[in-house]
Amino acid sequence: MKEIKAVIQPMKLEALRQAFRRIPDFPGMTVSRAQGSGYHPDKPRPAGIRAELTDYSEKIRIEIVARDEEAPALLDIIHKTCHTGRPGDGVIWVNEVAEFRRMRLPPGGAA
Repeated sequence: MKEIKAVIQPMKLEALRQAFRRIPDFPGMTVSRAQGSGYHPDKPRPAGIRAELTDYSEKIRIEIVARDEEAPALLDIIHKTCHTGRPGDGVIWVNEVAEFRRMRLPPGGAA
């Protein structure tokens, strides 16, 4: 299994949600508000450490746990839906999931 995480622009959340609704058996996602700043070589650096430590923009963090074979299509959907080509579009990354259990199932139940 794979854990897909993405940080996206808030304005892209509804479009992403609609894209995922078209997928049969979509595994679901967790959505959180986040703040962040990224590396933008052309962006002027804030004057002073105080300004640099507060130079954050609002973001949305998406987390999905999916079967290995589902991950590439989900990555493509996230990228195509959330890409604008401007700085601050966000990032996507994938981790291996060593174990996965649904809490609604009894201990020892199948995932």
